[in-house]
Amino acid sequence: MSLRINDIAPDFTAETTQGTIRFHDWIGDGWAILFSHPKDFTPVCTTELGYMAKIEPEFRRRNCKIIGLSVDPVDNHARWAKDIEETQGYLPAYPMIGDPNLEVAKLYNMLPAEEPGTSEGRTPANNATVRSVFVIGPDKRIKLMLTYPMTTGRNFDEILRVLDSMQLTAAHKVATPVNWKHGEDVIIAGSVSDDDAKTLFPQGWKAPKPYLRIVKQPG
Repeated sequence: MSLRINDIAPDFTAETTQGTIRFHDWIGDGWAILFSHPKDFTPVCTTELGYMAKIEPEFRRRNCKIIGLSVDPVDNHARWAKDIEETQGYLPAYPMIGDPNLEVAKLYNMLPAEEPGTSEGRTPANNATVRSVFVIGPDKRIKLMLTYPMTTGRNFDEILRVLDSMQLTAAHKVATPVNWKHGEDVIIAGSVSDDDAKTLFPQGWKAPKPYLRIVKQPG
């Protein structure tokens, strides 16, 4: 069965570039991002993992761990990391899961519709894990899922933006509008009555429509 938003993220034990982990234990009491890439020593993946290495401190500042995954073995990840540092200027300091038996890839439905079924014979053309991103909350539930085709590199600045939104809306009864960025105005959640909103937002709000109540970002 496919995973859905608010499902408990499947737990697993796996080998990584930083040793064996039990996923839920590794997450701890913070947030986590699990992202897969198709294959080591390939061009788009090299740029993606290098950029994640660059902005990893931003995730850490938000109490969010990041972990990568592909169907390649851990030894390949370690060798490839040197190429990433050489070409992108940043060495991945986050763990990368080796999943040659596709156990985690299948658990998280990271495989495309047509794939060989094992890691044998995989190439950049027929390769397994698509570019999936899972954001997981402190309650171990899936908060966001994104999947990109193998030919399109992801926008990880967008993942940071969404994380900011989810952490804000988890703490306050608000939602964030289109293209919102940290510090901009937000929208009072539709589940909040006007009477309750007067208590929660005593500074008041703008309401071009009764259902569209705009306030300054709280916190």
